[in-house]
Amino acid sequence: MIRLAHLCRALALALAPKPTRLLPLLVIVFAVFGSLLFLLGAGDTGFITSLRQGNGFPGYNGWRAGSSAGSEDAAKTPSNRPPLPHHPIDDLIKDSRLQFNMLMGKRSMTVEQAAARYRERRGRHPPPGFDKWFEVALEKNAVIVEEFFDRIHHDINPFWGLEPHDIRARSYGQPFVVRVRDGKVKAVTDEHEEHFRLRQWKKLVQEVPHLPDMDIYVNHMDESRVMVPWEEVAKYVVAEQKTRGLISPSDAITDYGGMADVETSERYDPGWLHGDSHKFWDHVRDACPPDSPGRKVSSLPTFNVSIEFPDAPVAEYTHKGYIKNFTAAMDPCLQPHLRGMHGTFIEAISMSTTKQLLPIFGECKLPTNNEILIPSAMYLAEDERKDYSGGNERGGPWAQKKDGVIWRGAASGARNKEDNWWHNHRHRFVQMMNGTTISAIESGDESAAPTFRLLPIQNDPYEVSARKDGRLGQWVSTWSDVAFNTMICSPAVKGPDGKNLKTCKHTDEYLSIAEGIPFAKVYDWKFLPDVDGNSFSGRYRAFLMSTSMPLKSTIYPEWHDARLVPWLHFVPFDNSYMDVYGIMEYFLGGHDEEAEQIAKDGQAWSTAVLRREDMMLYTWRLLLEYARVMDDNREKLAYVEDLLRR
Repeated sequence: MIRLAHLCRALALALAPKPTRLLPLLVIVFAVFGSLLFLLGAGDTGFITSLRQGNGFPGYNGWRAGSSAGSEDAAKTPSNRPPLPHHPIDDLIKDSRLQFNMLMGKRSMTVEQAAARYRERRGRHPPPGFDKWFEVALEKNAVIVEEFFDRIHHDINPFWGLEPHDIRARSYGQPFVVRVRDGKVKAVTDEHEEHFRLRQWKKLVQEVPHLPDMDIYVNHMDESRVMVPWEEVAKYVVAEQKTRGLISPSDAITDYGGMADVETSERYDPGWLHGDSHKFWDHVRDACPPDSPGRKVSSLPTFNVSIEFPDAPVAEYTHKGYIKNFTAAMDPCLQPHLRGMHGTFIEAISMSTTKQLLPIFGECKLPTNNEILIPSAMYLAEDERKDYSGGNERGGPWAQKKDGVIWRGAASGARNKEDNWWHNHRHRFVQMMNGTTISAIESGDESAAPTFRLLPIQNDPYEVSARKDGRLGQWVSTWSDVAFNTMICSPAVKGPDGKNLKTCKHTDEYLSIAEGIPFAKVYDWKFLPDVDGNSFSGRYRAFLMSTSMPLKSTIYPEWHDARLVPWLHFVPFDNSYMDVYGIMEYFLGGHDEEAEQIAKDGQAWSTAVLRREDMMLYTWRLLLEYARVMDDNREKLAYVEDLLRR
C-alpha cells in the first residue's frame, strides 16, 4: 500500500510546475486524502486498527485511527444509540485520533528512512551503531517513529554543554552503577546486595548488544534528584544547539573512546542537599522558567493551614476544563497551587538533591528535574513485583465488568503527619471519591473534607447534573470504591503485637481503611484511576495492558509518554482532581462505548509498543546517545553508511 504521506508529497510536487491548475488539483488531493482515510478505516470497529497480516506481528502491518477520523462525527462510536448532546470530551477524542494518525504517517520501515528522519529532527547524524539498532528493531517488530525518542534527546541534550571528560568523571565510581566494559555488564554498588532497581536495570542492559564502555549511574530512590536551575540548563541547551550540523560523511568516525582516562578517578561529589524536604518547592521554583507562575511563589512557611484549592481549571492546558495538553498538565511550574497539594512538595519520605548536572538515570522525574529517564524497574520485574501487575491477568470482557471505579493503596506520597496530612494528594483523591464526604460538604459541613473544595456551582465548567441537583455525593457512591488499605502514620504507631498500626489517630475522623484487593481483581472494574505515590505509580503499564480503561493523573513523566496519546489510549485527569466528576459523568452517562474503545485501543497499542523488547530498544538507543555525548570525539561520531551507499 502506498503510504499516505508519500502520496501527498508526490501530489504536492506535481502541483508545483502548474500554478494555473492549483485549485482543481488541490481538490483532487483532498479527495484522495479523504478516500484513503475512508479505505484505511472501512469496516473497522476500533480506532486503532490492524490493516493486514505482516512484519511478523499477528494482525499488524500498521496502525490507524478509525474511519471517522477527521470527519464531523469523529467523536462518535458506531451504534444504534440515540444522539447525545455534544461534549468537550468529544472534541478531545476526535483530536487524539488525528494526532495518532499523523504520528503513524511518520513510521520508518528502512534504516534510510529512520536515519533521514533522525537528521531532520535532531540536526545531526545518528550515533554509530544506529544501523545495528534499527536492524534488531525490525527483527523484533518494533514500531519506529522518530518522535517516540524525543525524551532521549530532551534528557541528553543539556550534557552537550559539559566537557566530555567531565561527564565520564561524574559517572565513574558512584554508589549504584551498571558498568559496561568490553561488552560485559555488571552491577557495582556500595551495598552488600544489589538493590532491586539496580538488579533489574543490569538485566536490561545485559540484553543490549554492541555497547561501548560506560558507567550508568542509576537512582535507587523513589524521589528524583537532579534539579539544575533554569538559567543554567538554558545555557547548556544553547551550547548543544551550537554543536548541531551534518558533518561530511568522509569526516565521520565510528569508534568510541571508552572510560580508561577516569578509571582511577575519585568519586565525584555533586554537593547533595539533604533535609528541609518541606521546602523542596524552593528548589523546584529555581528550575521553572522565569515567567512561569511557579517561579513567582515560594514554599509555604507552614502546612498547618487550609489548602489553596484552585477555583478554576488551568487554561494553559485544558479545553473547557478537560486536559488537552497532558505534558503541560504534569508541569508544576504552571500550577503553583500544587506546592500545597502534592506530597512531593509537602514533605517527601527522603530528599537527596543536587543542583549540578549529573548523569544519573532514573525511572521518573519531575518536568523540572534533569535525570535521564529509563524504563521503570517495576515494569521490568513482573516476576518479582506481581502486586504491581497482576501477573498474567489482564481482565475479562468489558460487558462483564463492574460499572465503576476501583482503587486501593497506601497513604504514601509524603510523611503523613498530624499537621500536614490534608495537603497530600492521595488523601485528597480518596476524600474526593468518597460519597459520604461529598454529601457532608453539600449539606454545609466543609470541615468534613479539609483536603479539597467543591467548585462554586455558578463557576463550575463541568456542569455535572448531580452536582447541580445537590446529590453529587449520592451519585458518586453508586460507582466509586476508593479507599486506603493502610495509612502509614508519621511517626509510626505500633500496636500490642509490635507491628505498625494501619490507622492514624489524626485521620481516623476523616478516613477509614478498607481491605486490600488482589491486583488481578481490580480488572473486574471498568475504570482504573492511577495517581502518584512517593513518585510515579508502578501500576500504569499493567493498567494500559488490561481490558479496563486507565485514568491517569501525575506530575512525573516517564520514558514512554511520547508513545501514548491521551483520550485514545488512556484518559488524563488533573492533579487537583477537580475534573474527575465531569469525566465520570461523560462515560457513565451514555458514552460506555467510547470508554470500552479507549480500553481496547490502549491495550492493543501498549502490547505493541510497551513490550520488554521496546524497553530494551529504547534503552539501547539512549545508551548510544549517552556514549557519544561523553566521548572526546563526539562531534565526529556518526552513522553515515546510508549516505555513503548513495
